[in-house]
Amino acid sequence: MSAVRHGVARHAYSLLLSLLTPAYLLKLWWRGREEPPYRHAIAERLGRYPQPPSQGWVWVHGVSLGETRAAASLVAALREQLPGMRLLLTHGTATGREAGQALLQPGDVQTWLPYDTPAAVRRFFAQFRPAVGVLMETEVWPNLLHAARAAGVPMVLANARLSEKSLRRGQRLAALMRPAVEAIDLVLAQTPGDAARLRAAGAAQVEVCGNLKFDMSPAPELLERGRRWRAALGERAVVLAASTREGEEAPLLAAWQVRSAPQPLLLLVPRHPQRFDEVAQQVRAAGLRLARRSETAPPPADADVWLGDSIGEMPAYYAAADVALLGGSFAPLGGQNLIEAAACGCPVVMGPHTFNFAEAAELSLEAGAARRVADLEQAVPLACALVAAPAEREAMSRQAVAFATAHRGAARTMAQRIAALVAPRLRAPAAR
Repeated sequence: MSAVRHGVARHAYSLLLSLLTPAYLLKLWWRGREEPPYRHAIAERLGRYPQPPSQGWVWVHGVSLGETRAAASLVAALREQLPGMRLLLTHGTATGREAGQALLQPGDVQTWLPYDTPAAVRRFFAQFRPAVGVLMETEVWPNLLHAARAAGVPMVLANARLSEKSLRRGQRLAALMRPAVEAIDLVLAQTPGDAARLRAAGAAQVEVCGNLKFDMSPAPELLERGRRWRAALGERAVVLAASTREGEEAPLLAAWQVRSAPQPLLLLVPRHPQRFDEVAQQVRAAGLRLARRSETAPPPADADVWLGDSIGEMPAYYAAADVALLGGSFAPLGGQNLIEAAACGCPVVMGPHTFNFAEAAELSLEAGAARRVADLEQAVPLACALVAAPAEREAMSRQAVAFATAHRGAARTMAQRIAALVAPRLRAPAAR
């Protein structure tokens, strides 16, 4: 009876997605007005490709920018474990695809992951016939995983995480989601808590390997760029609002306006590029003088807010800042990646909502690399107090770097597990 229920649930899900496909494609075309890459190779979203079918790929899926950047260290470690491997790299967002170009070598292929309809994912597996599939973090798609099992492709969920909230949501949709999780051959979890929740969701083979984001090394040229900006700003302090999300900028700007002189520079970097203009309008509406990274770097001395409207420069922004406010943590959104800030030596002030990086947040607090507050009304004065206390701030910076360094090694461990799973398939004549 459960097999029937699971089949009915996946059929209903597939029918709904098929009905929504035209609206989904229209949304991509509409979004492409501001982000043209979304209009590129739209046929790939339906599992249609111009090149002839091939096989033997090591397939890694990084849906967006964060997952793709985390995958960089894993891809490098996989190349060491599997010399000569050919990488198939897939994405769901324009920022992920742009970042993924740096991971490619001659012979590799980059494409969109198709929409999760049965026909599209079947075409994807018929086209590429990968030797293994590696999904990053939370990318569990029912039809994709069903088609992978039918095609005999072993699937790995790497750097896997699952919050209590997501577990409860998955349990409410167990008829659909549990078979998908059960179809994953190997789950490489970030923390013991993630591992326990993933087992409860249906994963059979789960290992704790740590967090790939600790293995991310900020590009030296970006760190140097940020240090040059910081030097050009002279004595003026810089507070970075890093990867802010919708609903956070308004209370941030309200809290910022009540600060007395001398006022630090607020370096404001929204998480999503499509919101750059919207946030710029909010800054102007608040009566603050705005400069934009796309127009000037570093900003003029009379700017109140410098809007970081660029992609791929977050290490430079951290290097230019004295203290960072962690976006996504002041609204119930789960927080952003504070490990990157630590690796750049930037102290962090975070809000109460860090469930996407729960263990990393607690470890950073224990290490003295971060502080936690209840809201932005408390965060802004604390950040301003830290920039006025250089000895305390520099101690936090040293502790941040030590914290980030101490937890490295997940990439090699995960690559070894994946290589052991896939190496025999790559050596087999059928995978050539």
